[in-house]
Amino acid sequence: MRRTFALLLALVAVATAATLGSGGPAAAQAETGTVTVIHGVPGVTVDVYVNDEVTLEAFEPETVTDPLELPAGDYTVDIREAGADPSEDPIITGSTTLPAGANATLIAHLTADGTPTLGVFVNDTAPTAAGEGRLVVRHTAAAPAVDVLAGGSAVISGLENPNEEVLPLPASTVSAAVAAAGTTDPVIGPVDLPVVAGQVTIAYAIGSLEDDSLGAVVQTIQVGEQEAPAPAAPAAPSAPAGQPMPVPSGVPAGESGLAAGAGSSFPVQAALAAVAVALIGAGMSAYSLTAARRRS
Repeated sequence: MRRTFALLLALVAVATAATLGSGGPAAAQAETGTVTVIHGVPGVTVDVYVNDEVTLEAFEPETVTDPLELPAGDYTVDIREAGADPSEDPIITGSTTLPAGANATLIAHLTADGTPTLGVFVNDTAPTAAGEGRLVVRHTAAAPAVDVLAGGSAVISGLENPNEEVLPLPASTVSAAVAAAGTTDPVIGPVDLPVVAGQVTIAYAIGSLEDDSLGAVVQTIQVGEQEAPAPAAPAAPSAPAGQPMPVPSGVPAGESGLAAGAGSSFPVQAALAAVAVALIGAGMSAYSLTAARRRS
């Protein structure tokens, strides 16, 4: 664990603070940064010195470290070929500050012309859309511009070292291949890449076309999903254009304190007619009774 921690510090120190600090104002307020380190240079093993002390020996190619939260701070780093005398000039040397708040990937890789270098990428950790993942392809190989193929067709065209392309995709498994730009004959793959909802899947093209050492490494970052939008409420009925909304002719009546069932509403006109009939009947009965008393 101590060696892994020291390696991360060393590679972070080689990167520029300005590049890592591009994560935004909110990120800069954090006290730590998240760093993943990838060794993408075939056949090169290194020893890492931090503040003049060897902290990692024989760091192997094609390795992807777990992400680690590191404190912000200042570091001096020297990187030499594995087994080199500490008095020899380092391959890379530098002093810099690890800024806070960044989620970054550092990758030792080859430039397009085959020169070893250290690349820095700031990762987008925003949640994906619901049910989707994010596929990122990064060109970090000694090769000219490439196309990324899916199903034999180019989904990314003319990607150059050290650039990247981002594809939001529904959760699935994508069979991807890399070919020279404008061609369909793969030089890498096909490789099955899982696109997982709420996850960023990052594929790196590494190695050298000239040396026939092209390959790929994959990094994943869990970012979560956005909440799915609530279903829309059904629209209220509307009258045809130019016509007023119909007005109901009756209201539901209650039964034993409960609303009446369907079809049991009692029209207002019928209720009024029944009351009128009862009043008329009562009046006629009273008149007949008075007339009978007078005759007697």
